[in-house]
Amino acid sequence: MDEKESPRVGAAVKRRRRALQLTLAVVSSRSGLSVPFLSQVENDRARPSHRSLELVAKALETTSGELLAAAEASRTVDVVRAEEPSPGLPPGVRAIVRGRHQLHALEFSGEQDAGREFQHRNDELLYVADGAAEVEAEGRAYRLGRGDTLYLSGGVRHRWRATEPGTRLLVVAVAEHVEAEEE
Repeated sequence: MDEKESPRVGAAVKRRRRALQLTLAVVSSRSGLSVPFLSQVENDRARPSHRSLELVAKALETTSGELLAAAEASRTVDVVRAEEPSPGLPPGVRAIVRGRHQLHALEFSGEQDAGREFQHRNDELLYVADGAAEVEAEGRAYRLGRGDTLYLSGGVRHRWRATEPGTRLLVVAVAEHVEAEEE
């Protein structure tokens, strides 16, 4: 299998390693592959050869076929239509990404005022699709208009409110249930 044909199996490898509660160092010693290479595989920056995938699979007590199947099953394409309801969310709030993924995204419509301060472990992006909003982050106020974005790194305290009727604000974040990792 040449590099162009090599599969992207990073997420499947990482899930399996974590399920077994193994470190990259342990997988490295079991497989004979370097920790930096395994890290690159897990982050889809490198694609393993057929032989390397076999070594990784053996180290993870599975088969290359199982890792490939898990990688294929994790590929998702999902359309969320504007008119679809979002069960369990308050009026004016809808999920724009369904399920549990690395990406978490909500749309807030109308005169939203969260009224409370937030602090998330992972990064977040606010995008004003229509209207205007005011965001207070780390003690400073930011006025955002249509098309503006505000990026907040993990750990930044913030609160926001819509300042015009008909405001639509998209909040996109690395999901809370996914640990953001240094690369």
